[in-house]
Amino acid sequence: MNTISQAAGRSLRSSSSGGFLRSLANGAYALFERLEHRSAVKTLNELDDRALRDIGITRSQIEDAVYGQVKAELTRYL
Repeated sequence: MNTISQAAGRSLRSSSSGGFLRSLANGAYALFERLEHRSAVKTLNELDDRALRDIGITRSQIEDAVYGQVKAELTRYL
């Protein structure tokens, strides 16, 4: 009986540490994605209105375009 309880304890510990590592990786990915989006918004905000018009967006549509909330009027350019 002692062997069975030890095996069960080991499997619980390994699954909980796997869950922690998965959560940590997901958090790191979310942070990286957020930083990447912020950088894209900053870069697009530095463009002049003519350059933004050339790529098919207005200044008010920058964040929607970066965060994937593409409006119907933008889809004709994509």
